[in-house]
Amino acid sequence: MSAHGYSLRSDYLLWTLLGALLMFSALAPHAITRYPELVDWPTIATLAGLLLLTAGIEASGFLHRLAWRILARVPDQRSLALVLVGGSWLLSAVLTNDIALFVMVPLTLMLADLAVLPLRRLVIFEALAVNAGSMLTPIGNPQNIFLWQTSGVHFHEFMAAMAVPTLIASLCLLAFTLGAFRPRPVVLQTAAAAVTVMWPLFATSALLFVPFIVAADLRHADLALLVMAILYAVLFRPVFHRLDWPLLLVFILMFVDLRLVANLRWVAMLLERFDLHHPLTLYGTGVVVSQFISNVPATILLSSYSSDWRTLAWAVDMGGFGFLVGSLANLIALRLGGQRGSLWAFHGWSAPFLVLAGGLTYIWMLAHGDG
Repeated sequence: MSAHGYSLRSDYLLWTLLGALLMFSALAPHAITRYPELVDWPTIATLAGLLLLTAGIEASGFLHRLAWRILARVPDQRSLALVLVGGSWLLSAVLTNDIALFVMVPLTLMLADLAVLPLRRLVIFEALAVNAGSMLTPIGNPQNIFLWQTSGVHFHEFMAAMAVPTLIASLCLLAFTLGAFRPRPVVLQTAAAAVTVMWPLFATSALLFVPFIVAADLRHADLALLVMAILYAVLFRPVFHRLDWPLLLVFILMFVDLRLVANLRWVAMLLERFDLHHPLTLYGTGVVVSQFISNVPATILLSSYSSDWRTLAWAVDMGGFGFLVGSLANLIALRLGGQRGSLWAFHGWSAPFLVLAGGLTYIWMLAHGDG
């Protein structure tokens, strides 16, 4: 992972979670020995395996070469936006949303060095795209990984459950993209730099991807991770330097902190005032809570009060839109993009997107008896 990811997470979330853990430990030191029990280790193993594989694919240079060849044939800004947004959507479904951004945003920055492009808007729409695309699969984002592992459903069952909300969000994304970008010509001013592809690393990472998903689906992510770690340690040890170790620590701390919070009496009394067994109530609560504490912590928190993983997945995935803090992917995109005025511009697109896509999903739930 890039240094940007490390800086972002360590500055924003990691220290907050560590501080909260220290506070809980000081207030109830007798509970410290129970902390490992609060972590969902199969989810951590699945996430670690995906991070290892995608670090290998990214380090190989294959995706950058492929993207350059595609983009060299794009005739105008609208077509370029559709390629970048579509690529972000697709990568997020198979590489997780934040990893897709670590590929697409630096690529977009390189393109902006070669041509005059609406860079800020492109980065914002890439953030929307990875939130939409990652909804579809159980490996698309961390909250889906958690719900997939804890629900016990199979890979295809999870995708089937997420199909309609993903379709709604994706159609909204297409409409927004067509309206936001004009078919103005793209003129590249210099030739694209050559990228060397490390074919053995790419082939190893690509070939291991499906077997690891199958192992995780069969609830053997820990064993598969061990085998892959040994293989990479022997053949491609530098890949471990690209792993986002702070991200893994963040999710371990999230499990501990949020489950400690969920056990607090006043939190339990507050959430018990809502009928979270009712799908529409759970959906609305998940969307709103995500806007203030981000959708991954919202998932961990609300999972303590409802076993309806499907509705919870719809809620927290849709909750990634709207406010900037709704999803860590939003923070990553704007931080990597580094464009002035991005905060206000992001909300100008993301807030209406949540209203439209979230509202249509709510209506669909009503129409199909989920209310």
